[in-house]
Amino acid sequence: MPERSAAWLRWAVGMGERRKLGDVAMDLLLFAGMMTAGLYVARNFLNPILSNLADPDKEKNEQARRQAKAHLERLNRGRRLADDEADENSGSKEAPPPDDLVLNEYENLIALEMIAPEDIHVGFDDIGGLDMIIEELKESVIYPLTMPHLYSHAAPLLSAPSGVVLFGPPGCGKTMLAKAVAHESGASFINLHISTMTEKWYGDSNKIVRAVFSLARKMQPAIIFIDEIDAVLGTRRSGEHEASGMVKAEFMTLWDGLTSANSSGMPARIVVLGATNRIHDIDEAIMRRMPKKFHVPLPGLQQRRRILQLVLQDTKTDPRQFNLDYVSSITAGQVPDDKNKGDLQFGSKVDEHDMETRTDP
Repeated sequence: MPERSAAWLRWAVGMGERRKLGDVAMDLLLFAGMMTAGLYVARNFLNPILSNLADPDKEKNEQARRQAKAHLERLNRGRRLADDEADENSGSKEAPPPDDLVLNEYENLIALEMIAPEDIHVGFDDIGGLDMIIEELKESVIYPLTMPHLYSHAAPLLSAPSGVVLFGPPGCGKTMLAKAVAHESGASFINLHISTMTEKWYGDSNKIVRAVFSLARKMQPAIIFIDEIDAVLGTRRSGEHEASGMVKAEFMTLWDGLTSANSSGMPARIVVLGATNRIHDIDEAIMRRMPKKFHVPLPGLQQRRRILQLVLQDTKTDPRQFNLDYVSSITAGQVPDDKNKGDLQFGSKVDEHDMETRTDP
């Protein structure tokens, strides 16, 4: 009898231990299930909410990243075709930009302002009356961008400039010239807006400046165009905000780095192109980095005649009633700006002349 009692006791203790182990296993399984469910809820529901609270611009930045990626893929396809053609003509071999470019947040913002050369529908043939400036721009900007091997071992006086400024009265075609240079050279056109460089967070403007030059290096040949450059890189003054001075210093430091050769021994095919109608307001240190200066004046008589020919090339005119020389003479002081605005500005003079010829006896 005592033996049976002892056996039953051992069996009962064993069953208790097995039940405890089963309870522990069930508890562990339940805990693992709760953790899995918690992680799922946190990842799919809480994480987006917390991310939006921590970074309210996340959705905007993600959209910019997607747009920039699609834009750069299209740029790369056109760039590879252009580089293959240039290599056949020049014999130089330069590695094309990779398909899997990795851009940071700030480079994505700059990529949205980059224009592919094939999307610029302005060429030198569309600009009238600036033949001398166009020829000089070809020698100082286009040839160094398209044939860098000719300038890699040139003397300092003959080397390609890293900065060019176009100055003159408003509406005389400075921006149009800059776009035509990008189109003719096949360079990526970074149209840098003032608002892009003035971020609300301290230090972000410096990061954007670095992104401008790093993206230009990845997508070279490239033209960094700054319209109204005097507003961004104007003369430094004692009462100027600290952040503005830091942006200018950062810009000049990175600008100086363009003169150094890359891994293939070629100079960077990047040009900073500025346009202004207040050249004396540009900082002196900036002007030293822009050795090529082109004055774009108001058009003279022959220039106005050429501009009118371009504006009216698709318009039917009666040579017996329309005197191009007369209309050119009465448009002194007018600015062409571009073909569309030129239509509006010169159109009133054309209508005036047409009415005069119709009322003559």
